[in-house]
Amino acid sequence: MFIITTVADNIRVEPFKFDMPVMDAIHEEIDMKYPNRVLYDHGLVICRFGDVMDIGDGMCVPGDGGAHYETVFRLLVFRPFVDEICLGTVLKCTEEGVHVTIGGFFDDVFIPGYWMLRPSNYDRDSKLWVWVPPTYEDEEGGQPSADDTDGKENEGEEAVEERFEVEIGSEIRFRVKSLHFTQVTNTAKGLQATTTTTSSGSGLLSPGDKIQRKRSMSVGSTGGGADAADGGATDRPVRKRSSSIDLSDAAKLPASFSIVASICEDGLGLTNWWAAAPEEGEDAGDGDGEAIEEVQDEGQEEYY
Repeated sequence: MFIITTVADNIRVEPFKFDMPVMDAIHEEIDMKYPNRVLYDHGLVICRFGDVMDIGDGMCVPGDGGAHYETVFRLLVFRPFVDEICLGTVLKCTEEGVHVTIGGFFDDVFIPGYWMLRPSNYDRDSKLWVWVPPTYEDEEGGQPSADDTDGKENEGEEAVEERFEVEIGSEIRFRVKSLHFTQVTNTAKGLQATTTTTSSGSGLLSPGDKIQRKRSMSVGSTGGGADAADGGATDRPVRKRSSSIDLSDAAKLPASFSIVASICEDGLGLTNWWAAAPEEGEDAGDGDGEAIEEVQDEGQEEYY
């Protein structure tokens, strides 16, 4: 999730800092310039990592009273890798998907609707996303049938609907699918946004698009099977692609750094969905718990 990157930059030191040691003055300038700043194609800078590695000779520029130093230093950068499992907090839900914040310092994590656990839908009344897993139990209240592999109701069984809501402020576990770095420039034609996307295989495609792509590529194929039709998406290394769009008529500029994630796997989603329920008859204050407390009390008496 966090990486260390080396940066070379020309650091300007203010004239009123000339009485300070050069390294201390440069450290202050770096600490004011880089934290909470997105480095294109690198990530969000958290802080400076260690001392400056190299400092050149100070130079004065005509018309500028400050001193300029060519420096090399390291930064601690927030940049999850593709397919990393992360923990965050649900920020808000919209019809397009779920917005997540990580640690309260990065709010540009988006889980689109097609990357939710299936079947999921957006409830307009509660304004939350709801996951309704298909479960069945027999009329006598027995356990779900293990032979029901096709998702159909067996004889003597009736569907039992259990809703799991993506509640605001809850802890959520997700998988990083792609990283997006956007650079906005002002050209003669207007505002232009260039986005570099880092993803693994065809991770940007929705499940329906992947199936359609596999079918279309398999028609007329001479061999290779399903893996060849899928383009080897599961074995492809992480790759980057760039695209540019016109933002002249856009009401809102895109984020400099954003993450697209998914929760369409078992174990992902709200952490309380997968928490093991206590068995019947178990009590946190009974049995072994009391014995442990008694032993601890005895140990404390002997110690004192």
